[in-house]
Amino acid sequence: MKNWTNEAEAREKIKGLVAEYYHDFKEPEQKKEFKPGDRLSYASRVYDEKEMCTLVDAALDFWLTTGRFSDEFEKKFAEWIGVKYANLVNSGSSANLIAFMTLTAPELGDRQIKRGDEVITVAAGFPTTITPILQYGAVPVFVDVTVPQYNIDVTKLEAALSPKTKAVMIAHTLGNPFDLKHVKAFCDKHGLWLVEDNCDALGSEYTIDGVTKKTGTWGHIGTSSFYPPHHMTMGEGGAVYTDDAELDKIVRSFRDWGRDCWCIGGVDNTCKCRFTGKFGELPAGYDHKYVYSHFGFNLKVTDMQAAIGCAQLEKLDYIVEARRRNFKILREGLEGTEGLILPEPIKNSDPSWFGFLISVKSDAGFTRNQLSEYLESKKIQTRNLFAGNLVKHPAFDEMRSTGKGFRIVGELKNTDFVMTNTFWIGVYPGMTEEMLQYMISTIKEFVASHK
Repeated sequence: MKNWTNEAEAREKIKGLVAEYYHDFKEPEQKKEFKPGDRLSYASRVYDEKEMCTLVDAALDFWLTTGRFSDEFEKKFAEWIGVKYANLVNSGSSANLIAFMTLTAPELGDRQIKRGDEVITVAAGFPTTITPILQYGAVPVFVDVTVPQYNIDVTKLEAALSPKTKAVMIAHTLGNPFDLKHVKAFCDKHGLWLVEDNCDALGSEYTIDGVTKKTGTWGHIGTSSFYPPHHMTMGEGGAVYTDDAELDKIVRSFRDWGRDCWCIGGVDNTCKCRFTGKFGELPAGYDHKYVYSHFGFNLKVTDMQAAIGCAQLEKLDYIVEARRRNFKILREGLEGTEGLILPEPIKNSDPSWFGFLISVKSDAGFTRNQLSEYLESKKIQTRNLFAGNLVKHPAFDEMRSTGKGFRIVGELKNTDFVMTNTFWIGVYPGMTEEMLQYMISTIKEFVASHK
């Protein structure tokens, strides 16, 4: 016996059951009262029945690859962040890969990044900001960071410049924007590309000359990650965005196998020359669907992931404000704690914080690892600032031994300090006042015991 009369009715009943499932089983887990000794993660998913229902809705389509939810997300996300074009990819790492590869396209003429060209960046960050540069055969040029902002030291930019410099590609550290005013002015002065790795800073804002925009939109290309610990989630997923129509076209090509064709999935002959064009040394009339203008990849997202993203977008303003609120509580609660350096936002910014960075002073009487281990013993999860100093990792062993593949400007003194003295704790929206106060009291308890 049928429980419905048509597909639309069936979908609504199924989604209704999913909503009931959420309220019966998942909601109690999320709203469980926190007690000291419970595991306190640095980050987690923030969702409700809407995400689960849209996921099921997409699953019932069984389209599986990029589809209607992907199109919806790209349009709404572009509008939210403030750009003309946004393109979904399967991870933040893929977003950085595509962002960089876009700048290697021959269509860019003299501004094309070629093998051996240099890209200014920092070593105190996540490796996927750097990996595309190295894999292509370009040269990352590392400069130091400042403490307690943990972003690029803009006073080192001119020293890092060479005739081979083509771009600056750096991340906004844990939501704290880098000094966009100076970095953008430097790039504009020297005709350099600016790529903003915005994966940890979704919703952060920066003001230049009275104009306030979201980070990721000041440069030529911005990137985001939608991995579960990040500001919003699709499980796996990311985005590349820009205001430049030419760059957008190249982004899509690299994301979609390197095709010259710009037809969306399931659509043919948008160009109106599918069997009449002439491309490269191919015979006239070669099917445009299978003409490749770049050495690209298949890095598309599934529509099920995009469906979750559409529901998450509705919560994004709340997520950003909650992160700011939680950061403020930690900052005020830990103010004046001996032996610790607390984070400071960059001037002219309003960060959407990904985490709360803490550095242990060299003369504190205890180490970063000792404090981290104590917090972990109290079930408070901690994280180092990712690579700390990336060039000291085993991945760089061969390059260090040969002295080739990268360049360092000056000393990375603060970067090394971050590597040995810095860690962070979470500020994600699921944290309650009780959780935050527990973290504050636990840190103070440890510090007091080491006086």
